[in-house]
Amino acid sequence: MTAILPAGGPRSGAPDQTRGPGSVRGSDYAVLSRQVKRAGLLARRPGYNWAKAATNLLFLAAGWTAFVLVGPSWWQLAVAAFLAVAFTQTAFLGHDAGHQQISGSKRVNVLLGRLHGNLLVGLGYGWWVAKHNRHHAHPNQVGRDPDIAAGAIAFTRENAQARGAPGVWLARRQAWLFFPMLLLEGFHLHLASAQAVVGQGATSQANTPGTTRLVEGALLLVHAAGYLTVLFWVLAPAQAIGFLLLQQGLFGLYLGCSFAPNHKGMPIFGRDHGSDFLRRQVLTARNIRGGRITDFVLGGLNYQIEHHLFPSMPRPNLRRTQALVRAFCARNDIAYCETSLPGSYARVLRHLHAVGGPLRPELEY
Repeated sequence: MTAILPAGGPRSGAPDQTRGPGSVRGSDYAVLSRQVKRAGLLARRPGYNWAKAATNLLFLAAGWTAFVLVGPSWWQLAVAAFLAVAFTQTAFLGHDAGHQQISGSKRVNVLLGRLHGNLLVGLGYGWWVAKHNRHHAHPNQVGRDPDIAAGAIAFTRENAQARGAPGVWLARRQAWLFFPMLLLEGFHLHLASAQAVVGQGATSQANTPGTTRLVEGALLLVHAAGYLTVLFWVLAPAQAIGFLLLQQGLFGLYLGCSFAPNHKGMPIFGRDHGSDFLRRQVLTARNIRGGRITDFVLGGLNYQIEHHLFPSMPRPNLRRTQALVRAFCARNDIAYCETSLPGSYARVLRHLHAVGGPLRPELEY
């Protein structure tokens, strides 16, 4: 199991009074940030983003056109798989909008986020941004990061042991069930989005202005109504249900497989851990090695360390930033984790298996 690290430690982020007369004062992150800014890597890339948006719309249009042309046939399952990929790529762009990467105008980013999230994919933009911002502020920190909070999967032994009987049964086997459970992630995200809009559940948007909730709820409703109407209008009921289960299942699996390698199995901090911003972000994140294909498939999330250090950095600049960050971490003795995609999944599964270890005394203890 990944250990919960103690609070404090070296390089707390306070100005370093030991530097030489000619050195730049300030936190380590401030020094790195200045290097990145001087290299022009925080500048937005409007051409790339609008081309990406147009490409995603073409993918969606091609998928739904094929759906209509194929008609009532079980060959629609191939279309469902294609649209699962198109939905995920669209969600990646909604993620970029949520981090204000696309435009210098917050209003434009919010508009694009709602269109790509609520309308095109059926995921609540406002709910997701609030949740995701909390994750970015305190990644892998117990009691602060919603991504490791109590849920279907237990990420700490304390969480695993505090469950009732059904949760214990699941935690004992969660390493084996992790990828199959991701097939339900799309349905979970749709449900959580709807609950947030109506002010229910842990992800409630009850404090969000009523107009905002109304707009987001209306867009979610338009998506759901249009999606289900097209399915059951064109296909026989059994085919429509099969299409829905496969398309949404693969959508959730693809999303989950894109996010899981980034933090799962990395160090988990206690609630009062006091490391500085730079170390908190780097030590809890993991990069995935690969080329342009990996960049496309994972939506730039394979540069998780750089993304967490500079969330508003445009996706295509992350690759160039990596060399600067990796060299900076090496100079300052900060562990920088990078592995292959299969290697990252292996680490995730080992961590989940270890978390459930105390619940399997007859096998391991």
